[in-house]
Amino acid sequence: MHLVTLAWGLTAILGKLITLGPVDLVVWRTLLAALGFGLLAVVAGRRLALPRAEALRLLGTGALLGLHWVLFFASARLATASVCLAAMPTGILWCSLIEPWVDGTRRWRFSELGVGAVIIGAVWMIYKVEFHHVGGFTVGLAAAALAALFVIANKHWAGRAHHLARGAWQMSGALLVTLGAAFLYAGAPPALPAPQDWLWLALLSGVCTVGAYAGYMVALGHLSVFTTNVIYNMEPVYGIVLAMLVLGAEERMSGGFYAGAAIILACVISVPWLKGRAERVEMA
Repeated sequence: MHLVTLAWGLTAILGKLITLGPVDLVVWRTLLAALGFGLLAVVAGRRLALPRAEALRLLGTGALLGLHWVLFFASARLATASVCLAAMPTGILWCSLIEPWVDGTRRWRFSELGVGAVIIGAVWMIYKVEFHHVGGFTVGLAAAALAALFVIANKHWAGRAHHLARGAWQMSGALLVTLGAAFLYAGAPPALPAPQDWLWLALLSGVCTVGAYAGYMVALGHLSVFTTNVIYNMEPVYGIVLAMLVLGAEERMSGGFYAGAAIILACVISVPWLKGRAERVEMA
């Protein structure tokens, strides 16, 4: 699970290294990932054919993921990989606010709202000390909101298909929506990757997408959801450290930025414990 989290933390860095624009980058990533998932499903003897309703739901959730990736890479380009990664843990706040409306309960836990208030304060701190990155950080927050929508949709509507078939259909949905965005944005087909981009694209789609997702599903078979979520919350730490090592001086931010990012991360890590405590109190 730590290797999976490390691979996801590498995503923003690869997005900076690839010369394609954010939309074209996601088109190629999703195309290669869809082919990878499809090939693995065939090798594993898993059926790709699904009932029409389930296939449409997976295409729809995949479209959300594709839009999230476009904003994610746009954030890294507008600011830095570190700023983009610092915005991602706010997704837990978006989940807490949105999911009660989706599942019909419309109940918010005071512990989650309290954590959300602290996260908002940390976000304000980052805006304050890194004002020149305000555009990239704002786009990163929007990407985190779309990631939360994807997680919620995946949880409630993804169906029971095998994870390889699910991945193939969702990557296809992401590919379709980003292809549409490419034609709307540029009025032309996506640009071809430069020769030096192919290695980074192969890592991005093969290791950080297909491999990481398959590894995540294997980890879930051996670890509790609680443990996997706690490890997943280390993604910004791994990503920011890797960004400084790979990209150098452009990724070194002010002390206030790291303080705000640390507060956000601490809040996110505390949420599973707060949830578990609240549930025990309710049961008692």
